[in-house]
Amino acid sequence: MTSQPKTQSVAQQMADAGSFDHTKYRAYPALSLKDRTWPDQQLTKAPTLCSVDLRDGNQALVKPMNVEQKVKMFKLLVKLGFKEIEIGFPAAAQPEFDFARRLIEENLIPDDVTIQVLTQAREHLIERTFESMVGVKRAIIHVYNSTSTVQREQTFGMSQDQVSDIAVQGAKWVQDYAAKYPQSEWAFEYSPESFTGTEVDYALEVCNRVIDVWQPQQGRHVIINLPATVEMATPNVYADQIEYMCRGLHQREHIAVSLHTHNDRGCGVAATELGLMAGADRVEGALFGNGERTGNMDLVTLAMNFYSQGIDPTLDFSDVQEMIDVYTECTDLPVHPRHPWVGELVYTAFSGSHQDAIRKSLQYHNDHQVPHWEVAYLPINPADLGRNYEAVVRINSQSGKGGVAHVLERDYGIELPKWLHGHVSKVVQSVAEKAGAEVSSAQIKALFDEHFLAIPQSWNLSGYDLTSSAQATQATFRIEATEPLALKGVGQGALEALADAVGKHFQVSVKVTQFDEHALRQGTDSDAIACLSIDVDGIESVAVAIHEDTTTANLQALLSAVGRVSAQLPG
Repeated sequence: MTSQPKTQSVAQQMADAGSFDHTKYRAYPALSLKDRTWPDQQLTKAPTLCSVDLRDGNQALVKPMNVEQKVKMFKLLVKLGFKEIEIGFPAAAQPEFDFARRLIEENLIPDDVTIQVLTQAREHLIERTFESMVGVKRAIIHVYNSTSTVQREQTFGMSQDQVSDIAVQGAKWVQDYAAKYPQSEWAFEYSPESFTGTEVDYALEVCNRVIDVWQPQQGRHVIINLPATVEMATPNVYADQIEYMCRGLHQREHIAVSLHTHNDRGCGVAATELGLMAGADRVEGALFGNGERTGNMDLVTLAMNFYSQGIDPTLDFSDVQEMIDVYTECTDLPVHPRHPWVGELVYTAFSGSHQDAIRKSLQYHNDHQVPHWEVAYLPINPADLGRNYEAVVRINSQSGKGGVAHVLERDYGIELPKWLHGHVSKVVQSVAEKAGAEVSSAQIKALFDEHFLAIPQSWNLSGYDLTSSAQATQATFRIEATEPLALKGVGQGALEALADAVGKHFQVSVKVTQFDEHALRQGTDSDAIACLSIDVDGIESVAVAIHEDTTTANLQALLSAVGRVSAQLPG
């Protein structure tokens, strides 16, 4: 008896036939819109922004949010400034229904916020959706059905007329059930799901049939949402589709055209921006792009794109860390460190040339009181998002001398002369290379103290006496050593006199090759910092000293520099 071969599953058949072969795919057809106008438009105002975190974003989570998490996320969205929030699909599951009831019954919806709920164009789901909204002050009922060619032919086995009849009947049911709850203010939204996979002339026909049912010219607020449920083409094609729809939609002046892009090609934000240029009024998306597959359009990136152009995004991200904390807690998803605008590393420069440019550019802004933000490598001021400037310049083995100097100035108020940058950077970079890791601000300060600021043992200046005349300064310098020293020297000033005294004592030539001295801060009570490089018979040595007395700081810097090479001196 011959055994029958097992029938392979569809998934197994597809897996067996799979190969990295581009010829199995075909290019998405472009729309022939020869007189397109959107490329000449410039965005000057943010659209209405609707968060779908609690519906589209939530349904894409491995572990969907519970009611408490959804309440916490809702409160965050309100705090950020969203005026339209899609809260879920109440007819799909009891937790979704319960969440809607909680928002309404506990009066958690501010008067200026409109919630939105999604339903398929099926009567029992529409009925259940309205039941979830009983007592709401104002809500958007978002009804949809799929119109795409693939869905019609392969999923439903329906004609265009049959699919458009579903949309029309759904619109009528929404209208009829809304009439049963006159105490609430209702807005209607329709989505031809998979709009980008639908013949554009057919999508226009379906939407117009729905508009004709709802009659927005009579005062009903109507939204036509045109989703890139799957991103299938370049953003310019989507813009052409949106401009085509905006031209042909009935009662265009009385409806809002909404965009809902996904990110399958990584262009969700770009497609949305071009769609707005093409005439759309409204955008649906999610924080950080959370959503099915590669995600929804990222509302954070879109809003910050507007902000960076001097346009009010209508949202407040001034405490971005709170937003990230609530988001990660509720979704159990991380925010990538390179996420546009808000990632942990997006304003961080490790490159030496970048660090130097940032430091100089910030100084230029401060010195010249530049009216608009134009800083190298920083498209906006990180402080606007609550980002600490400690995150801007961070030091590793790739960093340059300007970055190390910037950290010392930024975190400790220690401004070093340019000639000293290389000396300090060399020490820090050596440590970074050996560790193969980032060097912290505290480590940089400790290295600076150890190698430049610390006074070598037996080289502390305990006092000095100066006698000045028109010809020269004669001085005696007292040094705390194993045996206290009293060195005498002559020069044009105290520093030259000390160099002379040290030279005589050790029988060497001591020359000051670089010198800088300034106050650490403004005010008469400020300490002075002295930075000095000397040449001792061809040996270079560098040191820094800080003291409330300027002359003492200068003298101690020279003594410290000598002390650092004292083992190489005669006697």
